[in-house]
Amino acid sequence: MKTLTLDVDYDCEFDLFGLVSSTREHTLAWILNRALKLRLVKQQDLIYDLFNKGRLVISNYLYATEHHTLRLLRNRSVDPSALKTPFLAPDIKEYDYLLQVSNGSGALAAEELLAHLTALPEVQLVSQFNPNDLKFKENLLF
Repeated sequence: MKTLTLDVDYDCEFDLFGLVSSTREHTLAWILNRALKLRLVKQQDLIYDLFNKGRLVISNYLYATEHHTLRLLRNRSVDPSALKTPFLAPDIKEYDYLLQVSNGSGALAAEELLAHLTALPEVQLVSQFNPNDLKFKENLLF
């Protein structure tokens, strides 16, 4: 029997930042709330079941207004996983957290946000990524 595959190309229209921090996720969310005047709220964990290979459980925090959305995602699975690479974005597994910003403006504009994040002592490294260049970008679509 001939197998057909569906090849879909997603266009990600959000800014993506990788953060290296040894701070726990709830503490980092609190720090971001104070520094950026946000209200990141813990949401239900994202669960990815990967066809008998394993399971990813990703912790996530959300701040949403009618104009923009910001998500703080832990890059590594919170539960122990049998996966070889238990990361939400295995392309950038060096980063502990991912910050996803949709329609960022003002303090959440990419340049402003990058400046705020690099100034935080709890964040060792911040990098901005083009989500369309990532191999597993569909993991970041919600």
